[in-house]
Amino acid sequence: MTTTGTPPAGSRTLGLAHYAARGVLEQVLARHDITFQQQITLRAAVTAAAPPARDELVALVGASLKADPAGIGADVDALLTARLLTEDGGRLRPSDAGRALLAAVDAEVAPVSRRIWGGITAEDLAVAGRVLALVTERADAELAAMRA
Repeated sequence: MTTTGTPPAGSRTLGLAHYAARGVLEQVLARHDITFQQQITLRAAVTAAAPPARDELVALVGASLKADPAGIGADVDALLTARLLTEDGGRLRPSDAGRALLAAVDAEVAPVSRRIWGGITAEDLAVAGRVLALVTERADAELAAMRA
């Protein structure tokens, strides 16, 4: 039992933190007429080592978000329609407009992120990072076993 009144880390506190932060991001994304999942898909295309094929991008985002491939495919279509992604020889590339949109989102989110994360010690962030990486690894293993 803790004596400080701080709840122990667990699925609920992790979920609450995730959805609180995601809620902030989604407010910014809504101003740019893009969804959370579309932004993740676009960012994956921007940060890929090489332009991915459609199925590679869908698989990459699906593995990250544990999301339905059909929904991610629809997001790719929406990004292509909005000209935030382009297709060249079967490979998907972010357009200048796609890169500009992510830069604008990043610029709007940065000061909010500083307020949210500010004042947390490097030591606490390192511990939280290790714990979250372990939880992710274990949850991924459990999900893989459930799907097998």
